[in-house]
Amino acid sequence: MTDSGEKPFRFGVNMLMPSARADWVEKCRKAEATGYDVIGVADHLMMPPPFPALVLAAEATERVRLCTFVLNAGFYNPTLLAREIAGTDQFTDGRIELGLGAGYVKMEFEAAGIPWPTAGRRVDHLEHTVKELKRLLSDPGHQPPPLQNQGPPLLIAGRGDRVLTLAAEHAEIIGLSGAASGKDGEPLTLDSAEGIDERIAFVRGLLGARAADVELNVLIQAVLITEDRRSVLAEFQPRVPNLTVEQLGEIPTAAVGTPRQIADQLLAHRERFGFSYFTVVESHQDAFAPVIELLR
Repeated sequence: MTDSGEKPFRFGVNMLMPSARADWVEKCRKAEATGYDVIGVADHLMMPPPFPALVLAAEATERVRLCTFVLNAGFYNPTLLAREIAGTDQFTDGRIELGLGAGYVKMEFEAAGIPWPTAGRRVDHLEHTVKELKRLLSDPGHQPPPLQNQGPPLLIAGRGDRVLTLAAEHAEIIGLSGAASGKDGEPLTLDSAEGIDERIAFVRGLLGARAADVELNVLIQAVLITEDRRSVLAEFQPRVPNLTVEQLGEIPTAAVGTPRQIADQLLAHRERFGFSYFTVVESHQDAFAPVIELLR
């Protein structure tokens, strides 16, 4: 913990691009050498398969944690998923963190030949999956057994009341998307800082005494390094027309400015919202690296 009692920072990079083995090994090693704490792998079609990608990342690195960021629960049978998680935890020497979400892209369900459920049904399946995984992975007789006691730390990501309620009950890490997903997986609409305040207040009200032990994560959607922060925010603003330039400058899902300015933004976001775990997507890995150095 920091002197102020705030949680220490953790920084993750979410890998999205399929790569040949040598390229994958190189970029995972680079992430670790740059100072990232977590290598994540998304769970979308036409992206790397999460479990083999994380096993290979473990072979290529020494200290980073490895996260499914995040699995689409609708793609998985919980019993079979428990086997994959436990085996992967064994093969990575207990470095796995399990990220789960309800899934939000209709065309991916259709491409996989899986019926597209309502939002409520998707959350029902997520809840069933979480409870079954906790039951199975905490069973001393489960084969293969996970290396981490009771199974890997659980990250549940989302924004709606039901998902955040589930996360508050079961997760060690809560991922706030900071964005509302469009209908059937259409483009996201970024929340204002006030909207994120409301979601954080909702979660904290549910966590109660657990609040001090639960880590809050947010995905940074854009990292824009510039000496002219105001002008770049103004250029970027038409992509998020629901926010003004001033509002865009306040949100934790966009990191804009010099590395020092962005580092100061993250310090402010930790104080205001409680975020201590920030994840960037692979394309921003290099741009964000100087920010990590400033916050160590």
